[in-house]
Amino acid sequence: MKRVLMLLANGVEPMEMAAFTDVLGWADLLGDCPLELVNAGLRKKIITTFGLALNPSFLLRDLDVSSFDALALPGGFEPAGFYEEALSEPFLETIRQFVEAGKPVASVCVSSVCLGVAGVLRGKHATTYHQEGGKRKNQLVESGALFVDRPVVVHDNIITSSGPGTATEVAFLLLEKLTSSENATYIRQKMRFATPDRDWYDAPQVA
Repeated sequence: MKRVLMLLANGVEPMEMAAFTDVLGWADLLGDCPLELVNAGLRKKIITTFGLALNPSFLLRDLDVSSFDALALPGGFEPAGFYEEALSEPFLETIRQFVEAGKPVASVCVSSVCLGVAGVLRGKHATTYHQEGGKRKNQLVESGALFVDRPVVVHDNIITSSGPGTATEVAFLLLEKLTSSENATYIRQKMRFATPDRDWYDAPQVA
């Protein structure tokens, strides 16, 4: 049994959260290794980026973080209050614990900024949501990360990505790290997800 902790900040983006929920859920049902995805937040009720209300299954403070094999971090929007919790010390300390233990950490979109603020991206290749003149890239670089303008970047056990459209690819990469490439490919086929071509993986956000 592999256990994954998904941290949900207020203002989280539903699509990014759903990618982990669905890919790992399908893998638990049909794959070759039992998986448990546990979602947790800092409050009993959160409001997502686009107004959907959710009740996290657990409060982070009630969990033994060391009992999990990987960490999943969906991103969110600043106007929805995402960074207020995603950059809080409980979130940052949880990130540090997983990285220090050498466990996979999979972040989508701007949640890589949380990794940077936590201090775990120094000297590591990483990406984030990025526009011409946008501040998220600068935040990443200021944290010591080596910014790479690609949809998904993997450095050791840390996965970062550039936007909600990359969320399922991040989830499949996390599944591969937890189980095997064969298992991830099998679940991808069962879910009818196409494998992006090389051009997709190499395409920068800003030409």
